[in-house]
Amino acid sequence: MAEAVVLAAARTPLGRRGGVLSGVHAVDLAAHAMNAALERSGLGPDAVDDVVLGCVSQVGEQSWNIARNAVLAAGWPDAIPGTTVDRQCGSSQQAVAFAAAAVLAGHADVVVAGGVESMSRVPMGSSLGAGAGEPYGPAVRERYAAQVDATEAMPFNQGVAAQRVAAKYGIGREAMDAFALASHEKAAAATDKGRFKAEIAPIAGVEADEGIRRDTSLERLAGLRPAFTADGTVTAGSSSQISDGAAALVVTTDEHARRLGVRPLARIAAACAVGSDPVLMLDGPIPATAKILRRTGLDLDEIDVFEVNEAFSAIPLAWLAETGADEERMNPNGGAIALGHPLGASGARLAATMLHHMQADGLHRGLQVMCEGGGMANATVFELL
Repeated sequence: MAEAVVLAAARTPLGRRGGVLSGVHAVDLAAHAMNAALERSGLGPDAVDDVVLGCVSQVGEQSWNIARNAVLAAGWPDAIPGTTVDRQCGSSQQAVAFAAAAVLAGHADVVVAGGVESMSRVPMGSSLGAGAGEPYGPAVRERYAAQVDATEAMPFNQGVAAQRVAAKYGIGREAMDAFALASHEKAAAATDKGRFKAEIAPIAGVEADEGIRRDTSLERLAGLRPAFTADGTVTAGSSSQISDGAAALVVTTDEHARRLGVRPLARIAAACAVGSDPVLMLDGPIPATAKILRRTGLDLDEIDVFEVNEAFSAIPLAWLAETGADEERMNPNGGAIALGHPLGASGARLAATMLHHMQADGLHRGLQVMCEGGGMANATVFELL
C-alpha cells in the first residue's frame, strides 16, 4: 500500500510586521519557498501536478487564488494549476493534508503544499471588508449569544478566547510570561547554533527570523498591559507575533519517489482535523491530539517531538496540562511567540522546523498540532525515513 511522503521542506525567514520582508509581495514570498523546497527535493517543475497553498486573508495582494499566481511567479509551466485553502491558522497544515490525500488517491503524483501570509501588506482582518457586515450571520450569533458578552463586537474573538482558555485551565500571568520568555530564549539559541539554516531559504538579503527578542526578560514582560480585556492576563508579550513569511513541502508517495529515484525525508503517518467550541475557540489541539492518537494507536511517549503552535502562551500550556506530555519535547527551538505567526504559512513552517529538527537529532516521530480561528484544530504525525 502506498504511503504519502515528504521529499523536502523549506521556508523563508519570518519578518516582523513592517519589517525586513514587508517590501516583498506575498506571491513572491510563496514562489520563493516553493522553488526552494522543489530544488531541495531534487525534482524539477515538470514533475509537479498541483500546488495547494494556505492563506487566510485572501483579499488584495493575496486574492485571486494566490497559489496559482505563485506558480506563475515561480516560473513554473503554465500547465501546473494551484488552489488556495483557508482553515485559518491551520491553512497550510491542511494544505499538506490535502496534498497527502491527493497523492494517495492517485489524483496527483507530486503536489507542492504550503502557505503564505504577508501581514504587513495585507493586515489581519482585511478580508472582512469595510462596511461588509459580519461573516457569522444572525443564526450563528443567536446560537452562541449566551456564551458571549453582548458588548463584544463579534461573537468569536481570538484574543478574548485566549483569555478564556487561560481561565478555564488555570493558567496565570506569571506562567504565560515565563513561557514567552523561554520561547525567545530557545529561538535565539537555535539561531546561534545554526539550527534553522537547513530549512530557511534566504530572500531579499534576509537570512534569519526577525522577531526574536534577545533583550526581553520577565521584568519587561510583566510590565506589559493586558491586550484584550481590561483586567486580563494575556499580553502582547504572551501572544504570537504578526509576521510575513511562506513555507512549502513537496509531497508524493513512496512508490512514486522510487520511480523518480529520489529519497523521501519523512512519511506523513496520519492527519486529522477537529472542530471545537468556537467561543472558547483555541483549545482544539487537545481533542485533535486525542483523535490522532486514537487513529494511530500511538501513546504520547512514543512521540519524540511536539510542535504546538504558540498562538498564545495559554494554548501550549493548556495542551501540556491536559495531555501530560513531556514539556522538554515541545517546541524545542521556540515557536510563534518568538519566531512569528504568518497565519497562512504557519502550519507548513512548523512542519519544516520539526522535520529538520528530527533530521538533525536523529528523531523518528513528531506530532504537529495547531489551534485555529472559529474553533478548529489540525494534527499531523510525521515519521522520519
